[in-house]
Amino acid sequence: MIYPEPIDHFDRLPDSILLFIFNKIGDVKALGRCSVVSRRFNSLVPEVDNVLVRVDCVISDDESSSPSSSSGYSSDKSRHPISSLFRLVFSGLLKPFQSITQFISISPRRAASSSAAVVDGDDFEKNSVTHHSPTQVLKNFNEIKLLRIELPSGELGIDEGVLLKWRADFGSTLDNCIILGASSVIQPVTSASGCSLPNIDGNGENDNGSIPDSFYTNGGLKLRVVWTISSLIAASARHYLLQPIIAEHKTLDSLVLTDADGQGVLCMNKEQLEELRVKPLSASSASKRTLVPALNMRLWYAAHLELPDGTVLKGATLVAIRPSEQPKKEVVGGDGNWVAAAFKEPYGTAARMLVKRRTYCLEMNSF
Repeated sequence: MIYPEPIDHFDRLPDSILLFIFNKIGDVKALGRCSVVSRRFNSLVPEVDNVLVRVDCVISDDESSSPSSSSGYSSDKSRHPISSLFRLVFSGLLKPFQSITQFISISPRRAASSSAAVVDGDDFEKNSVTHHSPTQVLKNFNEIKLLRIELPSGELGIDEGVLLKWRADFGSTLDNCIILGASSVIQPVTSASGCSLPNIDGNGENDNGSIPDSFYTNGGLKLRVVWTISSLIAASARHYLLQPIIAEHKTLDSLVLTDADGQGVLCMNKEQLEELRVKPLSASSASKRTLVPALNMRLWYAAHLELPDGTVLKGATLVAIRPSEQPKKEVVGGDGNWVAAAFKEPYGTAARMLVKRRTYCLEMNSF
């Protein structure tokens, strides 16, 4: 009796459906594993246009390549990792797009070890640590349009309880940067019934939006300057690292480099990406980062800022930054959304509240 060949239902799906699924997966490690499932998957994965790269650890150039140093970045955030160029490292990642024929024709001994790896995936991940830069991992993708890279943590070592978030947009140089900081964050108090109660600490009196004299004498202004410069250095270092990726992937429409802590976000749209390809960036002579141009800055401050959800920001500060050579851009009204839209809630609300207060203008030289 002749039995019909079993039907592979994946073969009945058109390529467009499989690509839709792969684009929903996005994660480069998962896609790398999908690529060794079959010849068809191996040929389709490089056509994925929405890719997420999660970086496991970051190693600065002055560190050794030993395993202990590989974890140093995460364990010691007090060191200023933005002082040198980072090597982005992916641990537990196979060469993601090796030839499927090599995968099939491995030797019996390697086949046995591969089978063991499938059975005990955790041990395989621990024992197969490889180091790849994002450029290496992405080189087999041909059609990337949306790329998101996520660092394991923010670069800036800040004290516990301090809020510091930034977002920067770049072309060949800085287009704009928004920084939101607070010396402390008091979360809303929840009653037994589950309702949020207002925070009352006696320091929420009304003011006219002016910065008090004590702000200049107690180190408040100095701290904000440190936040601003550190955020700009972190943003320019990230931008510098993206050059080879942008040069190699001409199809990119959007690139986002963020971190798992949600501390900083660097964004580039299609026009900004093309600008960088046409007009090479200016590198800082002091370190491996993009040169920050001369800047105009606007600052808003509130000693006590209570948000609608009951969250209180102490020493809340918002800084909006643009290059001096660019025309001034409104932060409220018609095109003012570029400030408030920089942060997710509740911090977008905090930005909208702060820009209604008195504005202070500052300037900074190129560095």
